Amino acid sequence: MKEIFSRTGLRAVPFLFIFILPLTPLAGQIVSDDSTAVVAIQDLSELANQDRARAQAWWYAWLGGYSAATAGQGVVYFTSEDKSLKQDMALGAATTFLGAVGQLLTPMLPKDATYRRPADGYNAEGAEPMSYGQSAELLKALALREKEGRSWKVHAVAGAVNLGSGLITWLGFKRTFLDGLGNFALNTVITEAQIWTQPTRAIRDYERWCREQSPEGDQGAAKPESQWNVNVYPGGFSVRLDF
Repeated sequence: MKEIFSRTGLRAVPFLFIFILPLTPLAGQIVSDDSTAVVAIQDLSELANQDRARAQAWWYAWLGGYSAATAGQGVVYFTSEDKSLKQDMALGAATTFLGAVGQLLTPMLPKDATYRRPADGYNAEGAEPMSYGQSAELLKALALREKEGRSWKVHAVAGAVNLGSGLITWLGFKRTFLDGLGNFALNTVITEAQIWTQPTRAIRDYERWCREQSPEGDQGAAKPESQWNVNVYPGGFSVRLDF
């Protein structure tokens, strides 16, 4: 039993820094222009960029954690002579590698976005700061990504990978049931921590912005929903769920 927890503890070390990483709030900028339009643009741009900074810090922290865990377990695998430990490290490196790939495949912002990361209030080309529309688009994209990041689909995919890893440890490696359970439990703790530590500030900020624009507000834009389609044809019917 001690060996099980020592091996799982070794795999968890690279992720500890993620939980103690200080994400300090960004200081607000003082708006000196008296124009209401200019103030609105600056306020929305500042809000969107603060939310982007939080989301990107979370994204890079987990990408770094998964990458470090993959490299660390690979080193242990090639330097250890213990068969069980080598099995744990090989399987662990495979799962954390999948975690890193998952981060790369799900960036916080779409690749075809029309906005860019501003530097000192200016975009990547140094031409001009983001417009009001670009700031609103950025805030909406962040809110949607955060909402999708905590959907049941993410829990289901992570659970399937974790279950497969536990079964490989138990049945594939012909280890004990407790070994498989320990593997599944550790991976579940890590993936659930990743999901629940994802920032959700952009969701609240976007919904508040929608309410300010209209009493009714287009708040549903940040809440992706599933859609059932029922098709009837000669000889049968089909039911499809799009999400």
